[in-house]
Amino acid sequence: MKILLCSCCLFISFISFAQRIELPTARFITGDDIKYSYPATDDGNWKDIQANIVWDAQGYEKYDGYAWYRFHIVLPASLKTNSLWKDSLRIFLAKIDDVCEVYLNGTKIGKSGSFPEDKEGYITTWNKKQEYHVAISKQYLNWGADNLLAVRVYDGGGAGGIFSGTPYVSMLDLIDGIEINNHSPVEFLSKNKAKKNILLANNFNQRISGTLHYAVIDVENDKAEKHSIPVNISPNGKFTFTIPVTLAERNNLYYEFEEGQTRKKIQLTETIPYLLTPAPSPSPKINGANVFGIRPNAPFLFKIPATGKKPLQYSVENLPAGLKVDAATGIITGSIKTKGDHKMTLIVKNSLGTDKKEFTVKCGDLLALTPPMGWNSWNCWGLSVSDERLKISAQAMIDKGLIDHGWTYMNIDDGWEAETRNEKGEIVSNKKFPDLKKMGDWLHNKGLKFGIYSSPGSKTCGGYLGSYQHELQDAQSYAGWGIDYLKYDWCSYETVYRNEKDTSLAAFIKPYSIMQLALQSQNRDIVYSLCQYGMKDVWKWGATVNGNCWRTTGDIEDSWESLRNIGFNQTSQYAYAGPGRWNDPDMMIVGQVGWGDNLHPTRLTPDEQYTHVSLWCLLSAPLLIGCDLGKLDDFTLNLLTNDEVIAVDQDPLGKQAKQVIKTDTYQVWMKELEDGSKAIGIFNLSDKNDVIRFYWSQLGLTDTHKARDLWRQKDLGIFRSMFATKVPSHGVTLIRIDK
Repeated sequence: MKILLCSCCLFISFISFAQRIELPTARFITGDDIKYSYPATDDGNWKDIQANIVWDAQGYEKYDGYAWYRFHIVLPASLKTNSLWKDSLRIFLAKIDDVCEVYLNGTKIGKSGSFPEDKEGYITTWNKKQEYHVAISKQYLNWGADNLLAVRVYDGGGAGGIFSGTPYVSMLDLIDGIEINNHSPVEFLSKNKAKKNILLANNFNQRISGTLHYAVIDVENDKAEKHSIPVNISPNGKFTFTIPVTLAERNNLYYEFEEGQTRKKIQLTETIPYLLTPAPSPSPKINGANVFGIRPNAPFLFKIPATGKKPLQYSVENLPAGLKVDAATGIITGSIKTKGDHKMTLIVKNSLGTDKKEFTVKCGDLLALTPPMGWNSWNCWGLSVSDERLKISAQAMIDKGLIDHGWTYMNIDDGWEAETRNEKGEIVSNKKFPDLKKMGDWLHNKGLKFGIYSSPGSKTCGGYLGSYQHELQDAQSYAGWGIDYLKYDWCSYETVYRNEKDTSLAAFIKPYSIMQLALQSQNRDIVYSLCQYGMKDVWKWGATVNGNCWRTTGDIEDSWESLRNIGFNQTSQYAYAGPGRWNDPDMMIVGQVGWGDNLHPTRLTPDEQYTHVSLWCLLSAPLLIGCDLGKLDDFTLNLLTNDEVIAVDQDPLGKQAKQVIKTDTYQVWMKELEDGSKAIGIFNLSDKNDVIRFYWSQLGLTDTHKARDLWRQKDLGIFRSMFATKVPSHGVTLIRIDK
């Protein structure tokens, strides 16, 4: 049997042995003045800042607006003399959130995006790699002396600044024409055999020759099979090669291309994805949370999540009056009039047996009693989301079995709105979504829920229509379409806020309170997600506007730096999490992502993805998959269908984990669960595999505990006094211990 595991998550490192000057730090100031681009301007009193992490994580939390970076660079003559080509200086600035303008020794050399005061208005290019080329013949270059690289940045909301890599300066050289593409899936041919196709592309109009060195590495036993082959690639040509792999418990693949003329090299290392979640049993098993919140008389929709050999037969004991269950699909519909706790028993049968689960519907004022689970279009499609792409992902949610593990919400993010409202002032969809009511009905008939996006401002982040001064009309439209979830994104409300010149907490709360009242007046349960990036400590007041979840950070991206900076900084919000009130560190970055038409496998390694899912579950975070479900691979599916891991997120007690141990190389987070047990994540933040040890007493626990590995769904035994575990670099061990 052939199994494809996506190379999503495989890319670990790229190293070029061409000479370059790295720029890890810069001088930094907030505000805006064109004089900051002048070499003569004194920046001696400016702050130092890391140039590979957004400024929000470096003491400028929630700062939006203009800021400047200044890099002082000495350009050695060797940079030219050691280069085969001697015509262009390359300036690489990674990515910049949101808009930038770049000056070298006072001369403007490039720009990306559009500033608010520009004729075009504010246009972000936050997810675009920033690279600029300067002819070395330019007289303003100071070889062998100081050069000033000044970067003007505007951040319109959320995180801001340079991120996703360390900036550097180098000469454009022949080696830069070669790209190693390892994005094809690893194909598993049998239990012990696999193969991997790689592609070397020559992006220059010149033949490039050299040698490809590769190795298959047995990580656990520190063994490697090494090979070398000659490579000759025609101008703008390609070279493909298949690497056979003999599988060990954990394997890395290493590639190195050595260019023949200069002997300069590039190399890649990747980890082959490995599956930890055991396959579901063919016997029936009911998954998901054991509690569900609704309001009286609102339309009820719940799909009983269950795995097992199909067909399954569903039934419910003590089903409340007003509800009915479809025996073939497990979809419960109807409405409940009476407030209070309605206890029932879910039953699922197949030819191999029966499973039962106690289940409570709490009819009252609170929704989302456990964190919402589903999908959002933004991290894959960005503004190019469409009716067709939503349907493909929704059908994959069902066909791949995600719905059987509790994943239900299908949320459209920005990009669905028409350019103008209709004659009644109502919001309408654009041609990409010809009939949102029809789409809502289609999703509901399949047991899925329907989410949508707007902004309290006049425009959304992507420049589409927002809800400003049309909040009640929009809420009525959402209810009519069958919307179950609203993501309400601050964006252009920043202009309203600044024009009103009111910096009080009440001014931040105001737009979310207006929409709260509009939603509550509808006879439909709509989960309310506040997306305003944690401003004014939203976790402290989000519940006052009946928010069900609220973003605590800026936007996440598919890098270890972003994951680490966001996930491991959720340390002060735990007291504000609980049933119906969830801290949201942003959507998930597994699988195929891209924020537009050109998707790519996530840059997180397999170990980083296990960390991602484990940490989000410990944080009781909303779990919104951000990839193209139509291209869901076996590794990502395995990652998202571990019911014991999901149960940590969906625990009805609603506690958020606390960081209980923090060192320079590892952290331990612990979450209290409803039955008195504890979920514990042991995270290795270092760049090396390591054995992590700690005493139970360091966690404030008693001396002896039975531990279970949640990813492997395997009991580990009884541990007295101390627990020890081998954790891969950037990886995790996730355990559950008894009372």
